[in-house]
Formats: sequence, C-alpha cells, structure tokens
Amino acid sequence: MKNYSTESLRNVVLLGGTRSGKTTLAEAMLFEGKVIDRRGTVEAKNTVSDNTEVEQLYQRSIYSTPLYAEFMDHKLNFIDAAGADDFIEGAVLGLNVCDAGVMIVNAGQGVEVGTEIHGRYAENTNKPVIIGVNQLDTEKANWDNTIDSLHQAFGSKPVVLQFPVNPGTDFNAFIDILKMKMYRFKDDNGTREIVDIPAEYAGKAEEMRAELMEMAAAADEALMEKFFDAGELTEEELHKGLKVGFDKGEVYPVFCLSAKKDIGVKRLMEFIIEVVPAPSEKVEGPASLFVYKTAVEQHLGDVTYFKVMSGKVPESCDVVNMASGSKERITSLFAVAGKKKEKVTELVAGDMGCTVKLKAVKTNQTLNVPGNDKVVDPIQFPPAKYRCAIKATDEKDEEKLGEALNRAAAEDPTLVVEYSKELKQTILNGQGEQHINIVKWHINNDYKINVELFAPKIPYRETITKVANATYRHKKQSGGAGQFGEVTLLIEPIVEGVDTTGKFKIDGKEQVMNIKGREEFQLPWGGKWEFVNCVVGGAIDASFMPAIKKGINQKLEEGPLTGSYARDIRVFVYDGKMHPVDSKEIAFIIAGRNAFKEAFKNAGPKIMEPIYMVEIMVPGDCVGDVMSDLQNRRGIMEGMSSERGFQVLRARVPLAELYRYSTTLSSLTSGRATFTQTFIEYQQVPMDVQEKLLKAYEAEQQDED
Repeated sequence: MKNYSTESLRNVVLLGGTRSGKTTLAEAMLFEGKVIDRRGTVEAKNTVSDNTEVEQLYQRSIYSTPLYAEFMDHKLNFIDAAGADDFIEGAVLGLNVCDAGVMIVNAGQGVEVGTEIHGRYAENTNKPVIIGVNQLDTEKANWDNTIDSLHQAFGSKPVVLQFPVNPGTDFNAFIDILKMKMYRFKDDNGTREIVDIPAEYAGKAEEMRAELMEMAAAADEALMEKFFDAGELTEEELHKGLKVGFDKGEVYPVFCLSAKKDIGVKRLMEFIIEVVPAPSEKVEGPASLFVYKTAVEQHLGDVTYFKVMSGKVPESCDVVNMASGSKERITSLFAVAGKKKEKVTELVAGDMGCTVKLKAVKTNQTLNVPGNDKVVDPIQFPPAKYRCAIKATDEKDEEKLGEALNRAAAEDPTLVVEYSKELKQTILNGQGEQHINIVKWHINNDYKINVELFAPKIPYRETITKVANATYRHKKQSGGAGQFGEVTLLIEPIVEGVDTTGKFKIDGKEQVMNIKGREEFQLPWGGKWEFVNCVVGGAIDASFMPAIKKGINQKLEEGPLTGSYARDIRVFVYDGKMHPVDSKEIAFIIAGRNAFKEAFKNAGPKIMEPIYMVEIMVPGDCVGDVMSDLQNRRGIMEGMSSERGFQVLRARVPLAELYRYSTTLSSLTSGRATFTQTFIEYQQVPMDVQEKLLKAYEAEQQDED
C-alpha cells in the first residue's frame, strides 16, 4: 500500500438498523477498492466484517469492524457498525472517530428504530450523514414509502440525488440528478454503463434537479445571487451548495443501492470522496494517537486500533500512555480490513490503523510521543440498561471467571462488570439481554467456564419513620475475665432541613437530651447518620464511645430488616453501665449493635427501593401495550411526547421491576422500540412488597442457620 496524505483520506462509519445490509455493502466497497477479489455473503459466513465465530453463528454483526479501500487515489477508512441497539458500541465509537456517517436503510422496511437511534447519535456528534436506500432489488422494495419514512424521521434533511428506474427483483438502473445521467448495470459485479436519461424519466429528473438547485442556492449567498441572475447552476456550483449544506448537517443526500448486486456502490464511494471532509487532525506537530478499540485476536494477541490525531507515526515509534504514564513501543503498523492486516511504514494525521502487543493500553486512552501533553476527550458510551448477576456453576472457576469478565469489559466499553459488596454478587451491566448472552457465549466457548445468569438482588435501603429507644446488656462470663457492657440509646429519623429538638417522651416521661458531643457521617451508599453522645454522670466512659459507634456502624451496613444498608438515622446514646473489670471494647461493640437493632425494629422501619426514570421511544401503534406493561411494573407515568414519528413515554419505575425489561419491550414492539433508564431516587416500597421482602429475608436467614 502506498502512503497517503491527510487530504487523501476519508473516514466514514456505516450506520443503520439490523438487516439493512451494511455488511453486504462493506463487502462491495472492499471489492471496488481492490482489497478483496471476491465478495462474501452473510449467509455463506465468509464476509470480511462478520468474521468471528459468534457473528457467523448468529448471521449478524455484533462487533464494529474497521475496514479500508483504496479508490480514486484516496484511502477510504470505514467502520461497519452493528445495527442492533444491544451492540451500539460500534456506532458510537464510529461517529466519534469518523468524519461522516453513511446511513443504510432497507427499501422494504423504511426507517426503523435502529435508523432513528443511529440518526440521533449522528446529530449529537454533529456528523453529516449520507443515506443509502439499499435492497432495491428485493420483492418488497418500495422507494416512495421509504422516502416518506425518511422525511418523517429526519424532516427536510433527506435530499434525493438519485431515484430507481425499476425497484424490485429486476432492479438494474437509477437516474442520477447530479450527473443527469442514467446508470445501468450489466451484471452483479458493478459493471455499469452511463447513458442519457430516457425520455420517460427526463421530466421527473428535470423537476428534481430544479428543486435541488434551489436547495443548493439557499446554502450559499453567492450561489443564491447566481441562481437568481442565471436561473440555474452548473454541476460544479450545484455540488458546492450541496457540500455546504452537507457539512452543516442540514442535507442528507439520498442514494440508490443494491449492495448484493453491487449496484450504485461505486457511485456512492465517488460521492463520499467528493463531499466528506478530509480529516481535520493536525498534520504538523508531534505525533498523537487515540485508541478507540482494543481486541484479542487469534494468532495476534492484543490488537490496539487507533486514529492518528496529529503528526506522523512511523514504525518503531516510542509513545507514552497519557493515562498511566507508562511507555510503549509501536513496533509495527497495519492498515485494517477485518482480519486482514496490511503492513505499512507510517500513518499520518487523520488515518486509522492498528498495532499489536502493546503492554497496557485501553480504549479511550491517548498515546503521545514524548513532549506532547495533548489528551483526547474520551468517547462517552451510553449507560447500561440491562443488569443481571453472574456466577460460575463450579465455585473453583470463580477466579477464572473474574479474569474473563475483566477481559470482556476491557474490549467492550458498553459492558460494565462490578462486584457488589452490598449484594455479594457479581453484576453485569450491558445494553440488553442479547448483549449479555453474547458475553455468556464467549465465557462458555472461549474460556470453557459454565456460568449461570440470574436476577440480581436489589440494593434496597432501610430507614425509620418514628422515635424508639432500647437497652441492651452484653454480659459474658467464661472462666477467666468476662465481658460486660450496657448501652441505652434512642433513635429518630433524619429529615432533610429539620434539626432535632432533643426533647423526647421516654417511658411516659419527658426527657431533654444533654448533648455533649455530636458527629455526622455521610454514608458511601447514600444518606447519612448522626451519633449524639448524651451520657452524663460517667455511666459510660468516653473511651468506649468509639466502640459503640463501631457496633452501630456494623448494623447500618447490614440493616435489621433485610440485611440492606440503613441510612438517615440519628442515634442518641444517653445511658448505660460499665463494670470496673469486665468492660471491654468488644462488649460495647456488641451492646451498641444490638441496642440499635432492637430500637430500629420499633421505630416504624421501612424499606426503600431505587426508582428509575425510564424513557421509551415507541411506535404509536404499540403505545397501549407498553403503557399497560409499565403499569404492571408499578410504573407511574410522568409524561408523553412525540419525536419524529415515535411516541416518547416517561415513567418512574422501581428497579425491582426492570429485570429483563429490554426483552419484554422488544417482544411487545417487534424490536421497534428502545429505552434508557436513569436512577433518580429512593422511595418507600408499598406495604405488601415490604411484607414479601421481610418474609423472604427471614426464610433466607433460616436456611443459612
């Protein structure tokens, strides 16, 4: 491969819903770019993109695949992103490191939720978009309906630059409004002839070109004046206005495609080179790389995929990891087309490639030559919306499972693995059930570990609603020295913005606490607790106060109701007893813990559960089913609005009711809906739910005994 300048580079990401044909288009682009001499198919399991065993098994894209093609004296880098929302990682990273998106739409389905999701990400990253209407060679292809759905989804942005002559199983030609020519294809390998527009299509083509001129003129003031004076624009001027609108993200040029028959692919690639901006990275200056993806590949080991952010990177280049300060040596460089890696001697600013065998480099890290302090902002991946617990069926495999999960999370930034000390479970947080099932497949097949996935425990919180007091005496005598400690305390709920009066009725008598010391502790799991020392007359020596606090803390970490964390409680220690010989720290730890436990159970205890704001984008015909399901999940509707042909529902839903929600939503809407969930607050559970939780915990404790 020859060396390319930054001006000769183009970087795009292939977007679109599942089954829109992105992988088939990638094959055709690789074929036109002479990277491969024979196109594979998804069905034959021999495409360059879907090259992993699990992708071939499921016959769908799961991972983002970096690719390239050499075409018209340019190097075209492109990333084939998976279409399913469960595997959104590819679309997000692609839009962050590429300069434009190519949105593929199935002509038989029109705009789908996957199209809409990727379109929103493109808008959020301010990346221009080209639309390719694909599969125009299929029986269900409907051009007019597809264009209508594009306008419904994206407003006036889609601008048709081509229209098909004969969509359907005989599709072999389209009219190009920019070139004012008809492209006719002789075979399934992209062999084309460019001819004059037949008379029956000339009127429609002229009408569409006039509309295109108006749009192009509106994008540029000088072109507008020329258009008013002359009444038309040249092809070059038309192209200029189109590019201005494209660069601003105001125009989504629409093209005709049959990726399977290689129809329109070469013309699309020509247009990409003509309008997609060259990378804006700094050509001059010290070298800097941004790592956007890491993977472990057979025969290669650790592979690091990167974009050159400035300067020029040669082979045998020493760099510093700006996240850790560790030094790395890039011994080899490759241009990437899936598993095919072509060795190159250098990569310039804006180019994309990979290297191997770096020691400790992760996604979102910047590697610089010494002396360069620039750090690239990390890619922000979407938060998880599916969680489950995982454990090895054989306890001996737990350590091995931990290593496998850490490796999986390092390769996939949309997967978050955490061990919850509170729940005593390993929790997987991902984008959906399909996402987690793919992780499970790899653990089973790559690491040979049998695992179980199950509903995670809920991180409930415990607190109180009223005042209560208790006394607990710990007395133990066994041969030698004994243990003795007695603690009397009172607890009350902490209400935000309301301080304690220190006045209480205890055993029918009014009592004012004599506050000698007061401490407030912010709890790591949220909320707080206060320790108030009100002991007078030396009933308990001050040296034992830390032990009492320690005992209370232990019970806060394992609440009396369900073993969940407790919070928002004020504790007054106001009396007790000591023994001149047997009083020890351990005795007051136990006495403090048990006095707190007894008082807690009499203080109107309540269990609080995490509440999430769930926002669902759903087609209008599915709204009723989705709302009914939310009500069954104890959801409370907060609002409803419309967005580009979809209804957006917002509801407050307890986390306990969201397990496998993504799967249910997909079933209710035939995969046409998507959602996000965000923690907002803790809220008291209904009494019937609390009773069930108390009984379940009691049964669990009995089983352990």
